[in-house]
Amino acid sequence: MPRLLAVLIACLALLLAACGNAKEKEATATPEAAATETATEAPTETATPEATAAAPGDCKPAEVPGPKDVGKIKKPTEKLSASKTYVAKVVTTCGEFDITLDSKRAPITGGSFKYLADKKFFNGLWFHRIEPDFVIQGGDPEGNGNGGPGYSVEEPPPSDLTYDKYIVAMAKTQTDPPGTSGSQFFVVTGEGAAQLPPEYALLGKVTKGMGVVDTIGAIEKNDQTGQPATPVVIKSIKVTEK
Repeated sequence: MPRLLAVLIACLALLLAACGNAKEKEATATPEAAATETATEAPTETATPEATAAAPGDCKPAEVPGPKDVGKIKKPTEKLSASKTYVAKVVTTCGEFDITLDSKRAPITGGSFKYLADKKFFNGLWFHRIEPDFVIQGGDPEGNGNGGPGYSVEEPPPSDLTYDKYIVAMAKTQTDPPGTSGSQFFVVTGEGAAQLPPEYALLGKVTKGMGVVDTIGAIEKNDQTGQPATPVVIKSIKVTEK
């Protein structure tokens, strides 16, 4: 009898553990996960999708880039001038789109982004995460949601900020203070991001090339890896003053 009781207790423990794991997995499947610097379910190197020959729309076939060695980057002190207009032209394998940086409400965040763009930090990276009707996310030198420039800046986002379609903001980990940013940025592509709290640093808004953003945002996931089935590579990001 004692041995039978021990077996029953062990079986019950395994069942409870399985239920607990299921709940934990469900808890991580929140909108915040798609807008964090470190993904809750970060893909492994073996989960890298192959290049695809059938690219949607005007997208050109591309291969998933490997990790980019960005070296040691000094934390910037650059801030955008509120009296100037800054436009970041994002050139991708699916076309181009412009981000008008919010120099008045986000001078520190925009200054860091421009600083990295001037160093060609983003060139050759890809949109490693695409969530239809939610966001497209890129700017990670490791290419899997875990990388950054080696520094972070902080700037409280506007309290009335809402993540409407085409708003561009910066990703952060769930433990970072509101307004923390490194290099990963996301573009809102649908109503799914409206429920996000105003904790992600504002960068600006897409003001040209919305169709390109829509094309990228509609790319489906690879069933096996969970990453985009069609790699979209950032050829360059250049910030100009107007």
